[in-house]
Amino acid sequence: MINPLIGMPQGAEWLIILAIVVLVFGAAKLPELARGTGQALRIFKTETKGLKDDEDKDEKSPAPAAELPSTSTARVEPTVQSDVEPEIPTHKNLG
Repeated sequence: MINPLIGMPQGAEWLIILAIVVLVFGAAKLPELARGTGQALRIFKTETKGLKDDEDKDEKSPAPAAELPSTSTARVEPTVQSDVEPEIPTHKNLG
């Protein structure tokens, strides 16, 4: 039988890894790193849950054809834009 944990660190190896991390980052930075990692994981979980909820909502409730706006009844009013720019007073025409 194949052991699925082959290559995974065991008890003493975890202590060595932790000691190396403390030496590299310093003891003062470890809480900051853990806090940042926790926030990143929390954001990742909420975003993936939001994506799953959006997919479920889209699959369960497609809009019926009767509720979609008809292109023949929808009218778009054109907007009027002036090509004339307002005159900005300068020192030449102030006097």
